[in-house]
Amino acid sequence: MEIKVVKKVLDANDAAAAKNRKFFKEKGIFVVNIMSSPGSGKTSVLEKAIAKINSQIKCAVIVGDVCTTNDAERLAKAKAPVVQVNTDEFGGDCHLAAHVIEKALDEFDLNNLDLIIVENVGNLVCPAEFDIGENIKGVVLSTTEGEDKPLKYPLMFRICDFALLNKIDLLPYLDFDKNKAIQNIYQVNPNIKLFEVSAKTEEGLDDWIKWLIEKVGETTQR
Repeated sequence: MEIKVVKKVLDANDAAAAKNRKFFKEKGIFVVNIMSSPGSGKTSVLEKAIAKINSQIKCAVIVGDVCTTNDAERLAKAKAPVVQVNTDEFGGDCHLAAHVIEKALDEFDLNNLDLIIVENVGNLVCPAEFDIGENIKGVVLSTTEGEDKPLKYPLMFRICDFALLNKIDLLPYLDFDKNKAIQNIYQVNPNIKLFEVSAKTEEGLDDWIKWLIEKVGETTQR
């Protein structure tokens, strides 16, 4: 009985995600779903990147968190439209579901957007299981985490199109084995696009932004 309940939830989410995907295609909006564990520096990466992205294409952000508007307040300073979704209002979900994304869209001028970035709830498990109708998925892994995270949470890395290895500026001060981490990422997903970045120094960010904007152009024909 429990398995049937879970399947019913996922089936309902998949139907909502398909509706979102059709809507995004009709509007010509590219959607990126970015996930990570808490503390990976995901918001810091976006703080630096969104201002650069917004100078080239029109971008908005949906921020998922259990509680507080802290992340949305930080990202709003990049002058992009931002919506915060707190999941504690509907049970403290550890992910953003497709129907939640649909509701958040009401806050944007959708005729004036090229790209929506979804900063999902910090969690390497649940967000990987919920399709939200995005074009691509990405994961942020930082050098302050274990090199074995890709092996311990393989689904997250298996379903993602790109990975950002963040906080590389800290490598001289940590025992983190970067080569081992990269090896583990490719072991789980040989086709993933990997970028080594630092939100603090901005090293590597331009390469990721260039790749991302090219993906937007390929999909939306802009």
